[in-house]
Amino acid sequence: MTSLQTMSRRAWLCASAAAAALCAIAPAQAQTYPNKPIKMVVPFAAGGATDVLARVLAEKMAAGLGQPVIIDNKPGAAGIIGTDAVAKAAPDGYTIVLSLSNSLLTNQFLYEKLPYDTQRDLTLVYQIAMAPLVLVVHPSVPVKTGPELLKYVSANKGKVAYGSYGVGAYPHLAGAHMSLTQNADMNHVAYKGEAPMLQDLIGGQIQMAYASALVAKPQIEAGKVKAIGVTGDRRMSTLPNVPTLAEQGMKDEAYRVTGWLAIAAPGNTPKPIVQRIADEVRKATQQPDVQAKVAGMGFELKDSSPEAFAAAYKQERPVWERLIKQSGAKLE
Repeated sequence: MTSLQTMSRRAWLCASAAAAALCAIAPAQAQTYPNKPIKMVVPFAAGGATDVLARVLAEKMAAGLGQPVIIDNKPGAAGIIGTDAVAKAAPDGYTIVLSLSNSLLTNQFLYEKLPYDTQRDLTLVYQIAMAPLVLVVHPSVPVKTGPELLKYVSANKGKVAYGSYGVGAYPHLAGAHMSLTQNADMNHVAYKGEAPMLQDLIGGQIQMAYASALVAKPQIEAGKVKAIGVTGDRRMSTLPNVPTLAEQGMKDEAYRVTGWLAIAAPGNTPKPIVQRIADEVRKATQQPDVQAKVAGMGFELKDSSPEAFAAAYKQERPVWERLIKQSGAKLE
């Protein structure tokens, strides 16, 4: 055997030994997991709906996992900063993200370049809840239903402004769809969050917006804004008297899809660890006090799993891609 062949054989043996060692690590990690605190990254500011849900779940999950689940808020860039931190974290189950569908799904179609590849760098763990929104208008807008609103924006071409909490977020995409289909030439105003958006709607600077029930319900009850309808296929339990836009005849997919909240982990996280996290999230969401809290926020809990989440993601992906292309939104 030549010296070159000897070196090649040694390299092959070393590579094989390294691969075997790596294969042995995953089961060992899973057997001892977790043996230290888990960090749950929330890629949005504290106090928002995503943050509130994360803190509710973290407390329950900590009891089941036997380790603290620590919330780490990393806001900025439409969820990209926090999500990227998790995508680049070690795939050991000790860093996970609780985020919205924008950072986990829609941003890949909206941004020219993302610092992470959603499908390569993240592992889908559990789809916690659907997040329908309520379409609200300023009291001066003389409509009560969705079809009446469509006629109004069409008759007032270029005069209606709608708000969103970010370019490419669902409120922007749904508003752009309405403007396009009604030839309404509506003006889009992007805000840094729901609170300033609602304040401008109340003040009359914009005429309509899609908002969460958590933020909009008090303003609806105070008569400061009017509820026209909710997105998705079911009425919100926290706003039972507000019909869906679909049941009002607005059956376009733009009004039927909803955002969602979900847990993801770094890519290549061992399946047993992913399943353990998913199991603990499911246990947490089955507790009555958590269910009541989530319903009060206007969210609809899902009975999910890593496999169910992956299937739902695959089905929704082309829908969101179409909506974003239609809106013409593109960011660097």
